Amino acid sequence: MSRTRLIPDTQVFAALRQIIATQGEAAASFRAVGRMTGLAAATLVQRYGTAAGMMRAAQLDAWDIADAALQQADADAPRTAKGATALLKALPATPMMSRDPQVMARAAAWRRQVTKALAARLGSGQAAEILFAAWQGRAVWAQTGDQGFSLRDAVRKLT
Repeated sequence: MSRTRLIPDTQVFAALRQIIATQGEAAASFRAVGRMTGLAAATLVQRYGTAAGMMRAAQLDAWDIADAALQQADADAPRTAKGATALLKALPATPMMSRDPQVMARAAAWRRQVTKALAARLGSGQAAEILFAAWQGRAVWAQTGDQGFSLRDAVRKLT
Protein backbone atom coordinates (compact mmCIF):
# COMPACT_ATOMS: atom_id res chain seq x y z
CA MET A 1 0.00 0.00 0.00
CA SER A 2 1.39 3.40 -0.96
CA ARG A 3 1.77 6.26 1.45
CA THR A 4 -0.70 9.14 1.12
CA ARG A 5 1.00 12.33 -0.03
CA LEU A 6 -0.16 15.47 1.69
CA ILE A 7 0.04 18.20 -0.91
CA PRO A 8 -2.03 21.27 -0.05
CA ASP A 9 -4.58 22.69 -2.46
CA THR A 10 -2.50 25.86 -2.79
CA GLN A 11 0.33 23.82 -4.32
CA VAL A 12 -2.09 22.06 -6.67
CA PHE A 13 -3.55 25.41 -7.73
CA ALA A 14 -0.09 26.91 -8.30
CA ALA A 15 0.78 23.96 -10.55
CA LEU A 16 -2.50 24.33 -12.42
CA ARG A 17 -1.92 28.06 -12.97
CA GLN A 18 1.62 27.37 -14.21
CA ILE A 19 0.35 24.79 -16.70
CA ILE A 20 -2.27 27.22 -18.00
CA ALA A 21 0.25 30.07 -18.26
CA THR A 22 2.84 28.03 -20.14
CA GLN A 23 0.78 25.53 -22.14
CA GLY A 24 -2.77 26.88 -22.24
CA GLU A 25 -6.01 25.85 -20.61
CA ALA A 26 -6.41 22.78 -22.83
CA ALA A 27 -3.28 21.26 -21.22
CA ALA A 28 -4.74 21.52 -17.70
CA SER A 29 -5.58 17.94 -16.80
CA PHE A 30 -5.43 15.72 -13.74
CA ARG A 31 -2.47 13.92 -15.28
CA ALA A 32 -0.51 17.14 -15.96
CA VAL A 33 -1.16 18.54 -12.48
CA GLY A 34 -0.32 15.16 -10.98
CA ARG A 35 3.05 15.11 -12.73
CA MET A 36 3.90 18.56 -11.37
CA THR A 37 2.76 17.90 -7.81
CA GLY A 38 3.60 14.23 -7.41
CA LEU A 39 -0.03 13.37 -6.71
CA ALA A 40 -1.81 10.58 -8.53
CA ALA A 41 -4.45 11.70 -10.99
CA ALA A 42 -6.92 9.53 -9.04
CA THR A 43 -6.18 11.53 -5.90
CA LEU A 44 -6.99 14.74 -7.75
CA VAL A 45 -10.23 13.20 -9.03
CA GLN A 46 -11.14 12.33 -5.43
CA ARG A 47 -10.45 15.91 -4.34
CA TYR A 48 -12.12 17.85 -7.13
CA GLY A 49 -14.43 15.41 -8.93
CA THR A 50 -13.86 16.74 -12.43
CA ALA A 51 -11.28 18.79 -14.28
CA ALA A 52 -13.83 21.60 -14.33
CA GLY A 53 -14.19 21.25 -10.55
CA MET A 54 -10.43 21.49 -10.12
CA MET A 55 -10.35 24.58 -12.36
CA ARG A 56 -13.23 26.19 -10.42
CA ALA A 57 -11.51 25.53 -7.10
CA ALA A 58 -8.27 27.07 -8.40
CA GLN A 59 -10.10 30.11 -9.72
CA LEU A 60 -12.01 30.64 -6.49
CA ASP A 61 -8.73 30.33 -4.58
CA ALA A 62 -7.23 33.02 -6.80
CA TRP A 63 -10.20 35.28 -6.03
CA ASP A 64 -9.70 34.59 -2.29
CA ILE A 65 -6.11 35.82 -2.69
CA ALA A 66 -7.32 38.88 -4.60
CA ASP A 67 -9.92 39.61 -1.88
CA ALA A 68 -7.27 39.45 0.83
CA ALA A 69 -4.96 41.74 -1.16
CA LEU A 70 -7.80 44.21 -1.67
CA GLN A 71 -8.63 44.27 2.05
CA GLN A 72 -4.99 44.94 2.89
CA ALA A 73 -4.59 47.59 0.18
CA ASP A 74 -7.83 49.30 1.26
CA ALA A 75 -6.57 49.44 4.85
CA ASP A 76 -3.11 50.71 3.84
CA ALA A 77 -3.77 53.21 1.04
CA PRO A 78 -4.61 56.76 2.08
CA ARG A 79 -8.05 58.13 1.25
CA THR A 80 -6.65 60.49 -1.41
CA ALA A 81 -6.25 60.47 -5.17
CA LYS A 82 -2.66 59.26 -4.69
CA GLY A 83 -4.09 56.54 -2.50
CA ALA A 84 -6.21 55.33 -5.44
CA THR A 85 -3.02 54.73 -7.41
CA ALA A 86 -1.38 53.02 -4.42
CA LEU A 87 -4.41 50.79 -3.97
CA LEU A 88 -4.35 49.58 -7.58
CA LYS A 89 -0.59 49.01 -7.54
CA ALA A 90 -0.96 46.82 -4.45
CA LEU A 91 -3.47 44.52 -6.13
CA PRO A 92 -2.45 41.34 -7.94
CA ALA A 93 -3.24 40.79 -11.59
CA THR A 94 -6.88 39.96 -12.09
CA PRO A 95 -7.29 36.20 -11.54
CA MET A 96 -8.32 33.74 -14.22
CA MET A 97 -11.79 34.22 -15.56
CA SER A 98 -14.25 31.63 -16.79
CA ARG A 99 -17.89 31.23 -17.65
CA ASP A 100 -18.50 29.35 -14.40
CA PRO A 101 -21.33 31.23 -12.65
CA GLN A 102 -19.71 30.95 -9.23
CA VAL A 103 -16.41 32.36 -10.51
CA MET A 104 -18.20 35.11 -12.43
CA ALA A 105 -20.12 36.11 -9.29
CA ARG A 106 -16.84 36.32 -7.32
CA ALA A 107 -15.27 38.44 -10.05
CA ALA A 108 -18.25 40.81 -10.12
CA ALA A 109 -18.21 41.15 -6.32
CA TRP A 110 -14.47 41.88 -6.36
CA ARG A 111 -14.94 44.55 -9.03
CA ARG A 112 -17.65 46.23 -6.94
CA GLN A 113 -15.36 46.23 -3.90
CA VAL A 114 -12.43 47.69 -5.86
CA THR A 115 -14.57 50.47 -7.34
CA LYS A 116 -16.02 51.20 -3.89
CA ALA A 117 -12.48 51.51 -2.48
CA LEU A 118 -11.49 53.75 -5.41
CA ALA A 119 -14.59 55.92 -4.99
CA ALA A 120 -13.66 56.47 -1.33
CA ARG A 121 -10.37 57.93 -2.57
CA LEU A 122 -11.59 59.79 -5.65
CA GLY A 123 -14.87 61.11 -4.27
CA SER A 124 -16.79 59.85 -7.28
CA GLY A 125 -18.25 56.49 -8.22
CA GLN A 126 -18.10 57.39 -11.90
CA ALA A 127 -14.39 58.27 -11.70
CA ALA A 128 -13.82 55.00 -9.85
CA GLU A 129 -15.55 53.01 -12.61
CA ILE A 130 -13.51 54.75 -15.30
CA LEU A 131 -10.24 54.25 -13.43
CA PHE A 132 -11.03 50.58 -12.85
CA ALA A 133 -11.73 50.07 -16.57
CA ALA A 134 -8.56 51.94 -17.53
CA TRP A 135 -6.52 49.88 -15.05
CA GLN A 136 -7.87 46.63 -16.46
CA GLY A 137 -7.28 47.79 -20.04
CA ARG A 138 -3.73 48.76 -19.14
CA ALA A 139 -3.15 45.28 -17.70
CA VAL A 140 -4.35 43.64 -20.91
CA TRP A 141 -2.09 45.76 -23.10
CA ALA A 142 0.87 45.32 -20.75
CA GLN A 143 0.85 41.64 -21.73
CA THR A 144 1.82 42.74 -25.24
CA GLY A 145 4.72 44.85 -23.95
CA ASP A 146 2.84 48.15 -24.32
CA GLN A 147 3.17 50.17 -21.12
CA GLY A 148 0.52 52.67 -22.23
CA PHE A 149 -0.28 55.37 -19.68
CA SER A 150 0.60 55.70 -16.04
CA LEU A 151 -2.07 55.24 -13.41
CA ARG A 152 -0.96 58.51 -11.81
CA ASP A 153 -1.73 60.37 -15.06
CA ALA A 154 -5.14 58.71 -15.29
CA VAL A 155 -5.98 59.70 -11.71
CA ARG A 156 -4.88 63.30 -12.41
CA LYS A 157 -7.19 63.48 -15.41
CA LEU A 158 -10.11 62.10 -13.43
CA THR A 159 -9.77 64.38 -10.40
